[in-house]
Amino acid sequence: MLDKFGSTLKNVMNKIANAVFVDKKLIEDVIKQLQRSLIEADVDISIAREISEKLRKKASENIRGLEKKEQIVDLLYRELIEILGKDYYELEINKDKKPFKIMLVGLYGVGKTTSAAKIGFYYSKRGYKVALLGLDVHRPAAPEQLEQMGKKANLTVFVDKDEKNPLAIYEKFKDKLLKFDIVLIDSAGRDVLNNELINEIKLVHEIVKPDKIILTIAGDIGKAAKKQAEGFAKACKINGVMLTRLDGTAKGGGALISCSETKSPVIFIGTGEKINDIESYDPEAFVSRLLGMGDLNLLLEKAKLAIEEKQQKKMQDRLEEGKFTLSDMYDQIKAMQGMGPLNKLSELIPGLSALSGKKDFSKLFNAQEDKMKRWKYAIDSMTPLEKENPEVMNSSRISRISKGSNVPASEIKELINQHKIMKDLIIQQAQGMKGLQGIDPEKLARGDLQGMKKKDLMKIAKKFKGMK
Repeated sequence: MLDKFGSTLKNVMNKIANAVFVDKKLIEDVIKQLQRSLIEADVDISIAREISEKLRKKASENIRGLEKKEQIVDLLYRELIEILGKDYYELEINKDKKPFKIMLVGLYGVGKTTSAAKIGFYYSKRGYKVALLGLDVHRPAAPEQLEQMGKKANLTVFVDKDEKNPLAIYEKFKDKLLKFDIVLIDSAGRDVLNNELINEIKLVHEIVKPDKIILTIAGDIGKAAKKQAEGFAKACKINGVMLTRLDGTAKGGGALISCSETKSPVIFIGTGEKINDIESYDPEAFVSRLLGMGDLNLLLEKAKLAIEEKQQKKMQDRLEEGKFTLSDMYDQIKAMQGMGPLNKLSELIPGLSALSGKKDFSKLFNAQEDKMKRWKYAIDSMTPLEKENPEVMNSSRISRISKGSNVPASEIKELINQHKIMKDLIIQQAQGMKGLQGIDPEKLARGDLQGMKKKDLMKIAKKFKGMK
Protein backbone atom coordinates (compact mmCIF):
# COMPACT_ATOMS: atom_id res chain seq x y z
CA MET A 1 0.00 0.00 0.00
CA LEU A 2 1.16 3.57 -0.68
CA ASP A 3 4.16 1.98 -2.42
CA LYS A 4 5.19 5.15 -4.26
CA PHE A 5 4.83 7.26 -1.12
CA GLY A 6 6.92 4.81 0.89
CA SER A 7 9.55 4.59 -1.84
CA THR A 8 9.95 8.37 -1.95
CA LEU A 9 10.22 8.55 1.84
CA LYS A 10 12.96 5.91 1.82
CA ASN A 11 14.85 7.89 -0.82
CA VAL A 12 14.52 11.06 1.25
CA MET A 13 15.78 9.32 4.40
CA ASN A 14 18.69 7.73 2.52
CA LYS A 15 19.65 11.06 0.97
CA ILE A 16 19.82 12.67 4.42
CA ALA A 17 21.64 9.73 6.01
CA ASN A 18 24.27 9.49 3.24
CA ALA A 19 24.96 13.22 2.97
CA VAL A 20 28.35 14.47 4.11
CA PHE A 21 26.92 17.87 5.03
CA VAL A 22 23.37 19.02 5.69
CA ASP A 23 23.24 22.29 3.79
CA LYS A 24 20.47 24.47 2.40
CA LYS A 25 20.62 22.83 -1.02
CA LEU A 26 20.14 19.34 0.45
CA ILE A 27 17.23 20.46 2.62
CA GLU A 28 15.44 22.17 -0.26
CA ASP A 29 15.92 19.10 -2.45
CA VAL A 30 14.53 16.86 0.30
CA ILE A 31 11.59 19.19 0.92
CA LYS A 32 10.74 19.29 -2.78
CA GLN A 33 10.64 15.48 -2.99
CA LEU A 34 8.67 15.22 0.23
CA GLN A 35 6.06 17.81 -0.81
CA ARG A 36 5.52 16.12 -4.16
CA SER A 37 5.10 12.73 -2.45
CA LEU A 38 2.66 14.06 0.15
CA ILE A 39 0.51 15.82 -2.46
CA GLU A 40 0.44 12.69 -4.67
CA ALA A 41 -0.77 10.76 -1.60
CA ASP A 42 -3.68 13.28 -1.45
CA VAL A 43 -2.39 15.00 1.67
CA ASP A 44 -3.63 18.57 2.04
CA ILE A 45 -1.08 21.06 0.70
CA SER A 46 -1.22 23.12 3.93
CA ILE A 47 -0.02 20.06 5.89
CA ALA A 48 2.78 19.46 3.37
CA ARG A 49 3.89 23.10 3.75
CA GLU A 50 3.76 22.91 7.54
CA ILE A 51 6.08 19.89 7.59
CA SER A 52 8.39 21.61 5.10
CA GLU A 53 8.71 24.70 7.30
CA LYS A 54 9.50 22.57 10.35
CA LEU A 55 12.24 20.79 8.40
CA ARG A 56 13.73 24.13 7.30
CA LYS A 57 13.70 25.39 10.86
CA LYS A 58 15.28 22.22 12.24
CA ALA A 59 17.99 22.37 9.57
CA SER A 60 18.95 25.85 10.78
CA GLU A 61 19.24 24.76 14.43
CA ASN A 62 22.31 23.25 16.03
CA ILE A 63 21.72 21.13 19.12
CA ARG A 64 24.88 20.09 20.94
CA GLY A 65 25.44 16.32 21.13
CA LEU A 66 23.15 15.47 18.22
CA GLU A 67 24.02 15.35 14.57
CA LYS A 68 21.82 17.54 12.41
CA LYS A 69 21.04 14.55 10.19
CA GLU A 70 19.64 12.65 13.16
CA GLN A 71 17.55 15.67 14.18
CA ILE A 72 15.99 15.98 10.73
CA VAL A 73 15.32 12.24 10.34
CA ASP A 74 13.71 12.14 13.80
CA LEU A 75 11.60 15.21 13.03
CA LEU A 76 10.35 13.73 9.76
CA TYR A 77 9.54 10.44 11.48
CA ARG A 78 7.61 12.15 14.29
CA GLU A 79 5.74 14.50 11.96
CA LEU A 80 4.54 11.62 9.77
CA ILE A 81 3.28 9.77 12.83
CA GLU A 82 1.52 12.94 14.00
CA ILE A 83 -0.40 13.49 10.76
CA LEU A 84 -1.18 9.79 10.15
CA GLY A 85 -2.96 9.31 13.45
CA LYS A 86 -0.44 9.72 16.27
CA ASP A 87 -1.94 7.17 18.67
CA TYR A 88 -2.70 3.46 18.43
CA TYR A 89 -6.32 2.59 19.19
CA GLU A 90 -8.03 -0.74 19.68
CA LEU A 91 -11.62 -1.58 20.50
CA GLU A 92 -12.03 -2.50 24.14
CA ILE A 93 -13.98 -5.77 24.13
CA ASN A 94 -15.96 -6.40 27.32
CA LYS A 95 -15.52 -10.16 27.80
CA ASP A 96 -18.21 -10.23 30.48
CA LYS A 97 -20.90 -8.94 28.12
CA LYS A 98 -22.36 -11.56 25.77
CA PRO A 99 -22.79 -10.85 23.01
CA PHE A 100 -20.56 -7.81 22.56
CA LYS A 101 -22.14 -6.11 19.54
CA ILE A 102 -20.09 -4.26 16.92
CA MET A 103 -22.09 -2.56 14.15
CA LEU A 104 -20.54 -1.51 10.84
CA VAL A 105 -21.93 1.53 9.01
CA GLY A 106 -20.96 3.08 5.68
CA LEU A 107 -22.05 3.79 2.12
CA TYR A 108 -22.52 1.28 -0.70
CA GLY A 109 -19.41 -0.09 -2.36
CA VAL A 110 -16.93 0.60 0.46
CA GLY A 111 -16.51 -3.06 1.43
CA LYS A 112 -18.68 -3.02 4.56
CA THR A 113 -19.88 -6.62 4.30
CA THR A 114 -16.39 -7.93 3.54
CA SER A 115 -15.02 -5.85 6.42
CA ALA A 116 -17.54 -7.34 8.84
CA ALA A 117 -16.28 -10.83 7.98
CA LYS A 118 -12.62 -9.76 8.15
CA ILE A 119 -13.05 -8.18 11.59
CA GLY A 120 -14.96 -11.25 12.73
CA PHE A 121 -12.12 -13.45 11.47
CA TYR A 122 -9.61 -11.19 13.24
CA TYR A 123 -11.32 -11.65 16.62
CA SER A 124 -12.02 -15.36 16.11
CA LYS A 125 -8.24 -15.83 15.75
CA ARG A 126 -7.90 -14.26 19.19
CA GLY A 127 -10.07 -16.85 20.88
CA TYR A 128 -13.49 -15.20 20.66
CA LYS A 129 -16.61 -17.03 19.51
CA VAL A 130 -17.88 -14.75 16.73
CA ALA A 131 -21.06 -14.53 14.63
CA LEU A 132 -22.18 -12.29 11.76
CA LEU A 133 -25.65 -10.74 11.62
CA GLY A 134 -26.99 -9.32 8.33
CA LEU A 135 -29.29 -6.30 8.71
CA ASP A 136 -28.83 -4.89 5.21
CA VAL A 137 -32.30 -5.42 3.74
CA HIS A 138 -31.93 -3.03 0.79
CA ARG A 139 -29.06 -4.42 -1.27
CA PRO A 140 -30.37 -7.65 -2.90
CA ALA A 141 -27.08 -9.59 -2.76
CA ALA A 142 -26.11 -8.54 0.77
CA PRO A 143 -27.31 -11.70 2.63
CA GLU A 144 -25.66 -14.04 0.11
CA GLN A 145 -22.41 -12.10 0.22
CA LEU A 146 -22.35 -12.17 4.02
CA GLU A 147 -22.93 -15.93 3.95
CA GLN A 148 -20.08 -16.44 1.48
CA MET A 149 -17.66 -14.28 3.47
CA GLY A 150 -18.73 -15.95 6.71
CA LYS A 151 -17.96 -19.34 5.20
CA LYS A 152 -14.45 -18.17 4.23
CA ALA A 153 -13.91 -16.90 7.78
CA ASN A 154 -15.44 -20.05 9.32
CA LEU A 155 -18.01 -17.95 11.21
CA THR A 156 -21.69 -18.53 11.99
CA VAL A 157 -23.93 -16.23 9.92
CA PHE A 158 -27.49 -15.13 10.68
CA VAL A 159 -29.50 -13.71 7.75
CA ASP A 160 -33.11 -13.69 6.60
CA LYS A 161 -33.39 -13.27 2.83
CA ASP A 162 -37.16 -12.70 2.85
CA GLU A 163 -37.57 -10.25 5.72
CA LYS A 164 -37.29 -6.54 4.80
CA ASN A 165 -37.40 -5.13 8.32
CA PRO A 166 -33.93 -5.08 9.96
CA LEU A 167 -35.43 -4.85 13.45
CA ALA A 168 -37.55 -7.97 12.82
CA ILE A 169 -34.41 -9.85 11.75
CA TYR A 170 -32.64 -8.81 14.95
CA GLU A 171 -35.57 -9.93 17.11
CA LYS A 172 -35.69 -13.26 15.25
CA PHE A 173 -32.07 -14.15 16.07
CA LYS A 174 -31.67 -12.22 19.34
CA ASP A 175 -31.71 -15.28 21.61
CA LYS A 176 -29.33 -17.30 19.39
CA LEU A 177 -26.79 -14.48 19.49
CA LEU A 178 -26.46 -14.92 23.26
CA LYS A 179 -24.22 -17.95 22.64
CA PHE A 180 -21.50 -15.78 21.07
CA ASP A 181 -18.82 -13.52 22.54
CA ILE A 182 -18.88 -11.02 19.67
CA VAL A 183 -21.49 -10.28 16.98
CA LEU A 184 -20.52 -8.22 13.92
CA ILE A 185 -23.59 -6.46 12.49
CA ASP A 186 -23.66 -5.57 8.79
CA SER A 187 -26.02 -2.61 8.48
CA ALA A 188 -27.58 -1.09 5.36
CA GLY A 189 -25.85 1.52 3.21
CA ARG A 190 -26.88 4.03 0.55
CA ASP A 191 -25.24 5.70 -2.43
CA VAL A 192 -24.94 8.90 -0.40
CA LEU A 193 -25.31 9.84 3.24
CA ASN A 194 -28.93 11.07 3.24
CA ASN A 195 -31.68 11.48 5.84
CA GLU A 196 -33.14 8.07 5.01
CA LEU A 197 -29.86 6.32 5.90
CA ILE A 198 -29.32 8.47 9.00
CA ASN A 199 -32.82 7.70 10.30
CA GLU A 200 -32.36 3.97 9.71
CA ILE A 201 -29.00 3.97 11.53
CA LYS A 202 -30.55 5.81 14.48
CA LEU A 203 -33.50 3.40 14.62
CA VAL A 204 -31.32 0.26 14.47
CA HIS A 205 -28.98 1.80 17.03
CA GLU A 206 -31.87 2.46 19.40
CA ILE A 207 -33.15 -1.14 19.26
CA VAL A 208 -29.95 -3.17 18.81
CA LYS A 209 -27.87 -1.00 21.15
CA PRO A 210 -24.44 -1.85 19.66
CA ASP A 211 -21.52 -1.58 22.06
CA LYS A 212 -19.22 -0.17 19.37
CA ILE A 213 -19.78 1.34 15.91
CA ILE A 214 -17.16 1.11 13.16
CA LEU A 215 -17.41 3.37 10.12
CA THR A 216 -16.20 1.74 6.89
CA ILE A 217 -14.54 4.12 4.43
CA ALA A 218 -12.79 3.37 1.13
CA GLY A 219 -9.18 4.56 1.25
CA ASP A 220 -9.13 5.50 -2.42
CA ILE A 221 -11.42 8.50 -1.86
CA GLY A 222 -8.53 10.37 -0.20
CA LYS A 223 -9.37 13.70 1.45
CA ALA A 224 -13.12 13.11 0.85
CA ALA A 225 -12.95 10.70 3.81
CA LYS A 226 -13.14 13.74 6.08
CA LYS A 227 -16.64 14.66 4.88
CA GLN A 228 -17.89 11.09 5.29
CA ALA A 229 -16.44 10.75 8.79
CA GLU A 230 -17.98 14.05 9.90
CA GLY A 231 -21.36 13.16 8.38
CA PHE A 232 -21.66 9.75 10.03
CA ALA A 233 -20.38 11.15 13.35
CA LYS A 234 -23.43 13.44 13.43
CA ALA A 235 -25.75 10.46 12.93
CA CYS A 236 -24.25 8.25 15.64
CA LYS A 237 -21.22 7.92 17.88
CA ILE A 238 -18.37 6.50 15.81
CA ASN A 239 -15.83 4.51 17.86
CA GLY A 240 -13.39 3.96 15.01
CA VAL A 241 -12.82 3.54 11.29
CA MET A 242 -12.14 0.53 9.06
CA LEU A 243 -10.26 1.89 6.03
CA THR A 244 -10.60 -0.38 3.00
CA ARG A 245 -8.90 -0.62 -0.40
CA LEU A 246 -5.55 0.75 0.77
CA ASP A 247 -3.72 -1.75 -1.43
CA GLY A 248 -2.59 -0.09 -4.62
CA THR A 249 -4.13 3.33 -3.96
CA ALA A 250 -2.16 6.57 -4.10
CA LYS A 251 -4.74 8.43 -1.98
CA GLY A 252 -4.40 6.40 1.20
CA GLY A 253 -2.37 9.10 2.93
CA GLY A 254 -5.16 11.63 2.46
CA ALA A 255 -7.76 9.19 3.82
CA LEU A 256 -5.68 8.35 6.89
CA ILE A 257 -5.01 12.01 7.67
CA SER A 258 -8.65 13.01 7.10
CA CYS A 259 -9.84 10.44 9.64
CA SER A 260 -7.26 11.68 12.13
CA GLU A 261 -8.44 15.27 11.67
CA THR A 262 -12.05 14.32 12.50
CA LYS A 263 -10.97 12.52 15.70
CA SER A 264 -12.24 9.24 14.24
CA PRO A 265 -9.33 6.88 14.88
CA VAL A 266 -8.50 4.30 12.23
CA ILE A 267 -8.60 0.94 13.99
CA PHE A 268 -8.37 -1.49 11.06
CA ILE A 269 -7.11 -1.24 7.49
CA GLY A 270 -7.96 -3.59 4.63
CA THR A 271 -5.05 -4.45 2.35
CA GLY A 272 -6.49 -6.97 -0.11
CA GLU A 273 -9.34 -9.28 -1.06
CA LYS A 274 -8.49 -12.28 1.15
CA ILE A 275 -10.19 -12.82 4.49
CA ASN A 276 -6.89 -12.35 6.36
CA ASP A 277 -5.98 -9.12 4.51
CA ILE A 278 -6.71 -7.00 7.57
CA GLU A 279 -4.36 -5.17 9.91
CA SER A 280 -4.84 -3.34 13.19
CA TYR A 281 -3.63 0.18 12.46
CA ASP A 282 -0.68 1.45 14.47
CA PRO A 283 0.55 4.83 13.08
CA GLU A 284 4.06 4.44 14.48
CA ALA A 285 4.53 0.94 13.05
CA PHE A 286 2.91 2.06 9.78
CA VAL A 287 5.39 4.92 9.36
CA SER A 288 8.23 2.60 10.37
CA ARG A 289 7.27 0.28 7.51
CA LEU A 290 6.91 3.15 5.03
CA LEU A 291 10.45 4.25 5.88
CA GLY A 292 11.86 0.74 5.46
CA MET A 293 12.33 0.02 9.18
CA GLY A 294 10.13 -3.08 9.31
CA ASP A 295 7.18 -3.99 11.54
CA LEU A 296 7.61 -7.07 13.75
CA ASN A 297 4.21 -6.52 15.38
CA LEU A 298 2.44 -6.97 12.06
CA LEU A 299 4.58 -9.97 11.12
CA LEU A 300 3.44 -11.75 14.28
CA GLU A 301 -0.13 -10.62 13.64
CA LYS A 302 -0.10 -12.06 10.12
CA ALA A 303 1.25 -15.34 11.47
CA LYS A 304 -1.59 -15.39 13.99
CA LEU A 305 -4.19 -14.91 11.23
CA ALA A 306 -2.63 -17.43 8.87
CA ILE A 307 -2.05 -20.33 11.26
CA GLU A 308 -4.84 -22.14 13.06
CA GLU A 309 -4.66 -21.90 16.87
CA LYS A 310 -4.68 -25.68 17.35
CA GLN A 311 -1.94 -26.03 14.74
CA GLN A 312 0.15 -23.38 16.52
CA LYS A 313 -0.12 -25.22 19.86
CA LYS A 314 0.63 -28.59 18.28
CA MET A 315 3.68 -27.24 16.46
CA GLN A 316 4.97 -25.43 19.56
CA ASP A 317 4.71 -28.62 21.62
CA ARG A 318 6.60 -30.65 18.97
CA LEU A 319 9.33 -28.04 18.65
CA GLU A 320 9.83 -27.88 22.41
CA GLU A 321 10.27 -31.67 22.32
CA GLY A 322 12.98 -31.23 19.69
CA LYS A 323 10.91 -32.60 16.79
CA PHE A 324 10.79 -30.97 13.35
CA THR A 325 10.23 -33.25 10.36
CA LEU A 326 9.81 -32.56 6.67
CA SER A 327 6.06 -32.82 7.28
CA ASP A 328 6.39 -30.00 9.78
CA MET A 329 8.44 -28.03 7.28
CA TYR A 330 5.68 -28.62 4.72
CA ASP A 331 3.13 -27.13 7.17
CA GLN A 332 5.39 -24.14 7.76
CA ILE A 333 5.64 -23.54 4.00
CA LYS A 334 1.84 -23.62 3.69
CA ALA A 335 1.49 -21.21 6.62
CA MET A 336 4.02 -18.81 5.09
CA GLN A 337 2.12 -18.86 1.79
CA GLY A 338 -1.04 -18.02 3.74
CA MET A 339 0.68 -14.95 5.21
CA GLY A 340 1.25 -13.46 1.75
CA PRO A 341 4.00 -13.15 -0.88
CA LEU A 342 7.53 -13.43 0.52
CA ASN A 343 8.64 -10.12 -0.98
CA LYS A 344 5.77 -8.38 0.87
CA LEU A 345 6.57 -10.14 4.15
CA SER A 346 10.17 -8.97 3.80
CA GLU A 347 8.91 -5.39 4.20
CA LEU A 348 8.02 -6.24 7.81
CA ILE A 349 11.45 -7.58 8.76
CA PRO A 350 13.99 -5.05 10.06
CA GLY A 351 17.08 -5.13 7.86
CA LEU A 352 15.26 -6.64 4.88
CA SER A 353 12.52 -4.02 4.65
CA ALA A 354 14.87 -1.25 3.51
CA LEU A 355 15.97 -3.44 0.58
CA SER A 356 12.56 -4.76 -0.38
CA GLY A 357 11.88 -2.19 -3.09
CA LYS A 358 15.03 -2.96 -5.05
CA LYS A 359 14.59 -4.82 -8.33
CA ASP A 360 17.19 -7.56 -7.75
CA PHE A 361 15.90 -8.16 -4.24
CA SER A 362 12.37 -8.70 -5.53
CA LYS A 363 13.66 -11.15 -8.16
CA LEU A 364 15.52 -13.05 -5.45
CA PHE A 365 12.38 -13.47 -3.35
CA ASN A 366 10.24 -14.44 -6.33
CA ALA A 367 12.78 -17.13 -7.28
CA GLN A 368 12.80 -18.42 -3.70
CA GLU A 369 8.99 -18.52 -3.68
CA ASP A 370 8.98 -20.64 -6.87
CA LYS A 371 11.55 -22.96 -5.31
CA MET A 372 9.35 -23.38 -2.22
CA LYS A 373 6.51 -24.54 -4.47
CA ARG A 374 8.78 -27.19 -5.99
CA TRP A 375 9.86 -28.26 -2.51
CA LYS A 376 6.18 -28.78 -1.72
CA TYR A 377 5.84 -31.09 -4.76
CA ALA A 378 8.91 -33.04 -3.65
CA ILE A 379 7.61 -33.48 -0.10
CA ASP A 380 4.26 -34.70 -1.49
CA SER A 381 6.16 -37.44 -3.38
CA MET A 382 7.90 -38.79 -0.26
CA THR A 383 6.85 -41.71 1.90
CA PRO A 384 5.79 -41.08 5.52
CA LEU A 385 9.12 -42.55 6.66
CA GLU A 386 11.09 -40.14 4.45
CA LYS A 387 9.08 -37.17 5.65
CA GLU A 388 9.61 -38.13 9.28
CA ASN A 389 13.27 -39.13 8.91
CA PRO A 390 14.95 -37.22 6.06
CA GLU A 391 18.31 -38.69 7.02
CA VAL A 392 17.29 -42.07 5.53
CA MET A 393 17.21 -40.63 2.01
CA ASN A 394 20.05 -41.85 -0.17
CA SER A 395 20.73 -41.17 -3.86
CA SER A 396 18.29 -43.84 -5.11
CA ARG A 397 15.45 -42.50 -2.95
CA ILE A 398 16.20 -38.94 -4.07
CA SER A 399 16.18 -40.08 -7.71
CA ARG A 400 12.77 -41.72 -7.24
CA ILE A 401 11.33 -38.58 -5.61
CA SER A 402 12.80 -36.42 -8.37
CA LYS A 403 11.04 -38.45 -11.08
CA GLY A 404 7.76 -38.52 -9.17
CA SER A 405 7.66 -34.78 -8.48
CA ASN A 406 9.49 -33.46 -11.56
CA VAL A 407 11.85 -31.60 -9.22
CA PRO A 408 15.61 -31.72 -9.92
CA ALA A 409 17.59 -34.00 -7.58
CA SER A 410 19.87 -31.07 -6.75
CA GLU A 411 16.90 -29.10 -5.34
CA ILE A 412 15.75 -32.10 -3.27
CA LYS A 413 19.25 -32.33 -1.77
CA GLU A 414 19.07 -28.61 -1.08
CA LEU A 415 15.68 -29.15 0.60
CA ILE A 416 17.13 -31.84 2.88
CA ASN A 417 20.09 -29.64 3.74
CA GLN A 418 17.81 -26.64 4.35
CA HIS A 419 15.68 -28.79 6.64
CA LYS A 420 18.70 -29.61 8.81
CA ILE A 421 19.55 -25.92 9.15
CA MET A 422 15.92 -24.87 9.70
CA LYS A 423 15.36 -27.63 12.28
CA ASP A 424 18.26 -26.47 14.43
CA LEU A 425 17.23 -22.81 14.11
CA ILE A 426 13.49 -23.19 14.75
CA ILE A 427 13.86 -25.64 17.64
CA GLN A 428 16.39 -23.33 19.24
CA GLN A 429 13.96 -20.41 18.80
CA ALA A 430 10.96 -22.34 20.15
CA GLN A 431 12.85 -23.49 23.19
CA GLY A 432 14.38 -20.05 23.60
CA MET A 433 10.95 -18.40 23.67
CA LYS A 434 10.26 -20.31 26.88
CA GLY A 435 13.13 -18.41 28.44
CA LEU A 436 11.78 -14.93 27.70
CA GLN A 437 10.91 -13.78 31.19
CA GLY A 438 8.38 -11.07 31.96
CA ILE A 439 6.45 -11.38 28.67
CA ASP A 440 2.70 -11.86 28.83
CA PRO A 441 2.08 -15.00 26.69
CA GLU A 442 -1.34 -13.67 25.60
CA LYS A 443 0.30 -10.48 24.30
CA LEU A 444 2.94 -12.47 22.46
CA ALA A 445 0.29 -14.75 20.92
CA ARG A 446 -1.69 -11.85 19.50
CA GLY A 447 1.38 -9.95 18.34
CA ASP A 448 1.12 -7.20 20.96
CA LEU A 449 4.69 -6.19 21.80
CA GLN A 450 3.77 -2.94 23.52
CA GLY A 451 5.03 -2.72 27.08
CA MET A 452 7.70 -5.39 26.67
CA LYS A 453 11.19 -4.78 27.93
CA LYS A 454 13.66 -3.54 25.36
CA LYS A 455 16.03 -6.49 25.88
CA ASP A 456 13.16 -8.93 25.25
CA LEU A 457 12.19 -7.13 22.04
CA MET A 458 15.80 -7.36 20.92
CA LYS A 459 15.74 -11.11 21.52
CA ILE A 460 12.64 -11.50 19.36
CA ALA A 461 14.05 -9.22 16.64
CA LYS A 462 17.26 -11.26 16.63
CA LYS A 463 15.32 -14.47 16.17
CA PHE A 464 13.31 -13.09 13.23
CA LYS A 465 16.45 -11.68 11.66
CA GLY A 466 17.81 -15.19 11.35
CA MET A 467 14.70 -16.51 9.59
CA LYS A 468 15.46 -15.74 5.93
